[in-house]
Parts: sequence; structure tokens; C-alpha cells
Amino acid sequence: MIVLQKILLIDPEKCTGCRLCESACSLRQEKVCNPLRARVHVVKWETAGLYIPVVCQQCDSPICETVCPLRAVKRDVKTGAMLIDNDLCVGCRLCVQFCPFGGVEIDVKTGKIIKCDLCGGDPVCVKFCDPAALQYVEATRVNMMKRRSAAERFSELMRKLLATI
Repeated sequence: MIVLQKILLIDPEKCTGCRLCESACSLRQEKVCNPLRARVHVVKWETAGLYIPVVCQQCDSPICETVCPLRAVKRDVKTGAMLIDNDLCVGCRLCVQFCPFGGVEIDVKTGKIIKCDLCGGDPVCVKFCDPAALQYVEATRVNMMKRRSAAERFSELMRKLLATI
């Protein structure tokens, strides 16, 4: 297990749904302004006024790495990000199917697997997130507690939202 020095912290309560993170990500990663090709996506529930940035959580025990039959998913020791080796990936999409957070996707143009790579340790989405719903912070105990608290609030919001459907 690798101890991450920094984590991408998501605070859905701060997200305004502007989706600038998606545009910035697609520009950085694909050199086009196309939110469908971004590694971060804002899931919107307009009626509830709820906007949630969804991105790879760079899990301590990543399921994407476990299910990959060709071991195309590996951790970057410098950033802690889980990276996809496109030379090894055959596009079986098991990582997409098993990711519990929806953080692994299929590029709509190339058909290849894409996911957040933390921009090599300097996530561009964070720079464009004015309300600070996305932050790249030291993985201290306090931040991890804040992250758990946000996850609990998110879980409760989801339960309430699903109860209205």
C-alpha cells in the first residue's frame, strides 16, 4: 500500500455546477474543450440543486487494478495516481464496470479507457474550481476525517434523493 502525500478532496456542498473543471481537464488532457472527454464530471440533480464532481478516488486498494486481467492499471509512485497503460490495455472495460465511484470511463472519441491521473501531481481542475469544491491537499489525518465527513453527508444526500425518485 502506498501512502498518498496529497489527495484530490471533493466537497459537493461547495460545487456550483459550473463545470469549468470538466473544460479545463479536457483541454489539459485532450487539447480540446469537450467535457465528454474530461476525467472529472459534474453529476447534476437540478431539482435538488445538487452538483457532485465525480473523479477517480485513487483508492488505497483499487478495484480497477485488481480486475485488470493484463495488469494495465498501475500506481504512479510519485503522485499515487492509478494510471492506465494504453499499450497493455485491451479495452475489456472491467475497470469501468467495477469502479464503485464511476471514476474510470471510456473516451467517446477513441474508445480507450481514461481516468484521472492527477495531471502528474498538479491537477488543473483544482485551479479552475473557484468555489474550491475540488482541492488538492496534503493527506493529513484532519483532511482524511474531513473527507469521511463529506462522504457521509454525500451518502445521506443520495439516500434522500433516491427516496424522492
